[in-house]
Amino acid sequence: MRMLIFSAAFALLAACGAGQHEEVGEFKNDLIGNEIKLEALKDPKVEGVTCHLSYFDRAVWDRLAKGNWFENPSNSSIACRQTGPIVIGAIDFDKSGEEVFSQQQSLIFKQLAVRRIYDASNETLIYVAYTRKPVEGSAKMSISTISLYGQDVGVPASE
Repeated sequence: MRMLIFSAAFALLAACGAGQHEEVGEFKNDLIGNEIKLEALKDPKVEGVTCHLSYFDRAVWDRLAKGNWFENPSNSSIACRQTGPIVIGAIDFDKSGEEVFSQQQSLIFKQLAVRRIYDASNETLIYVAYTRKPVEGSAKMSISTISLYGQDVGVPASE
């Protein structure tokens, strides 16, 4: 019974991710049911950009065997492409950029996040997928870039 309650709580929190995203694929990674999930992410402030994010989703059997019920691994990968005319809205031009997506990867503390940074000198949007923890953040990350060179996207020359 306790196991059922923990599973239900985990599923509820995992479903509470922020951002515009849609699961577009999933497949079993091994015989015990671990999966690779694929999501399409739309940047809420940049039209014409779609990022595809992949991450590992542990199966119940793997959670039982390893004893870590409440957490998925920090591994993820991201690829972003222009999928239409790019229209940049009111984005943050600061060096730290802004978060465009986050999703729980553990019951409470770990989140998978995607951050957008605008590189004005190279006319490029940079998207970084990473895992965030309050203590000992993960060094595992993935980046993807979209060149804006030669495009009229209505972005100020520098801020």
